[in-house]
Amino acid sequence: MAQNSTDHFFEDKVLGHPSGLFVLFFTEMWERFSYYGMRAILVIFLTGALIGDNPGWAWTSEAALSLLGTYAMLVYLTPLVGGWLADNKIGYRMAVVIGALLMTLGHASMAIETPTFLYIGIAFLIVGNGFFKPNMTSIISKMYEGHDEKKDGAYNIFYMGVNAGAFIGIMLCGWVGEKIGWSYGFGLAGIFMLLGMLQFQYAQSLFGDIGAKPKNEKVDLIDGLVNDSDVVSSKGVKLNKFLVVDYILILVFVVSALIFIINDPLSKIGNIYTFSFTVAGMPNSLFFALLAAITFIVLLIVRIPRYVKIERDRMIAFSIFCLFTIFFWAAFEQAAGSLPIYTRDYTNRILEGGAATTFKIIDLIVTVVPLCVITYVLISLFRKTFKRIGLSNVILGISFVIVWAIVLYKLFIEFQSTETEVPITWFAILNSLFIIIFAPLFTKWWDSKYNPPASVKYFLGLALLGVGFGFLAFGAKDVPLGAKTASLSMAWLVFAYLFHTLGEMCLSPMGLSYLSKLVPGRMVAFMFGVYYLAIAIGNKLAHYVGGDIEKITSEHGLSFFFLIFTFIPIGLGLVSLLLHPLLKKLMHGVR
Repeated sequence: MAQNSTDHFFEDKVLGHPSGLFVLFFTEMWERFSYYGMRAILVIFLTGALIGDNPGWAWTSEAALSLLGTYAMLVYLTPLVGGWLADNKIGYRMAVVIGALLMTLGHASMAIETPTFLYIGIAFLIVGNGFFKPNMTSIISKMYEGHDEKKDGAYNIFYMGVNAGAFIGIMLCGWVGEKIGWSYGFGLAGIFMLLGMLQFQYAQSLFGDIGAKPKNEKVDLIDGLVNDSDVVSSKGVKLNKFLVVDYILILVFVVSALIFIINDPLSKIGNIYTFSFTVAGMPNSLFFALLAAITFIVLLIVRIPRYVKIERDRMIAFSIFCLFTIFFWAAFEQAAGSLPIYTRDYTNRILEGGAATTFKIIDLIVTVVPLCVITYVLISLFRKTFKRIGLSNVILGISFVIVWAIVLYKLFIEFQSTETEVPITWFAILNSLFIIIFAPLFTKWWDSKYNPPASVKYFLGLALLGVGFGFLAFGAKDVPLGAKTASLSMAWLVFAYLFHTLGEMCLSPMGLSYLSKLVPGRMVAFMFGVYYLAIAIGNKLAHYVGGDIEKITSEHGLSFFFLIFTFIPIGLGLVSLLLHPLLKKLMHGVR
């Protein structure tokens, strides 16, 4: 039997998979720990009162969410550049190390707690993420070449690391930031990013040549990056060249988008305007945002029809899915912006007596059980690889000693008090917790004969998301107009996060899945950029609208604010259902 060049990775297995997968698992886990841990406390810190035991900076929600939105948007755009650099110049492994180092510096800068270092830190995090994010999955893809039957399991394990990191990061950075000090929360994120980088760096021998610096080899032409209409690819497919009008539209889009991305936070945080004018009553930031959006839609309308019929139709279908994706993330990402403000200002988080004891027990279980499972994976990795990558394992072991120490200290402090104030950030862990609980059920559903078509999945994702906001709107119906505080039940938040997560599991995995099914191989890079751009726009839009929570609440009420995110997703979900016959036709047999 012929052997694959990657067979040797499967000779030293942990839980049925190459040990290198679990090095990537823990590296990604610490990166997600740092990313979600920092994000969980950023808005609460920026909008917190200037006085008190743990003062914040008293920014307006509009200013804080504008900064968060620009950060989140760029986090999804820089991987397009980082992935290209890794593919063509520096290799995946070096890109991961560079990215992790830059993000470590970013978290360290934010821990200093001055405006200058805050902006420097966020810049480091954006650039570092660009190097790090796309290249972990690239290493897995290379490691499993010739073992396609193992890939699904590998990615499931890897993404369990993503959720484990988000879960632990939000819990620990959130608790440390709220209860001890914001600097310690930001600093903790940086410590684990550094340890994750060192653990990966000293495990390089497990990967052989995978992810090393690429050799200078002649590559096939990429569709669109040529100016000869008669040029064909190596597979004999005529390429769709970029015309002058395409380049003009791209230039207008890029310039408009950059002006909006830079001008929006500058104007709201520092009252600095790079351009100062209004068009039809619109402020310049909104004008450039709309100009960029319209230009990009025109680009797709002009370019896509030039493909052959089946390719054209499938790319139109994928573009429609990207449109739904924008609005899904625009609502879903309220979890990082307006929901923490709602949790802090409008939710009764004080528990006493039996309720406090019950919460402490629940908190203990949801903290310790996942951590025990991950520790078991760690021990399994040690047994197989300690002789080969001993230093990497020691660093990983130190990481877990620190985590367990903080967890035990946290539980000790919480169980000492008779009255419990549930941390604001505690509710954010529910997303990762519900994913871990329900993901196996959704996997079985998608693999069964009852697997619904794409239009139904997008309907379910958007509708469930809207229902989650419906709970928040219903819970807030009696909050007086313009009220700054309230004491609403925590149950509304739990229901909201549950339905948001169920919606996420219906819709979020579909994007990359349909990218691989609908888009021709030579166009994957371009349409991958379109898909990531859709998520980036959704993130920015989320915090652009969410930043008006104070204004909308004072003028129309808190319930009205959440009704916006109830009716729009549900309405778009129904549009997805109505488009089912058209989408089915455009997809030409792809399910």
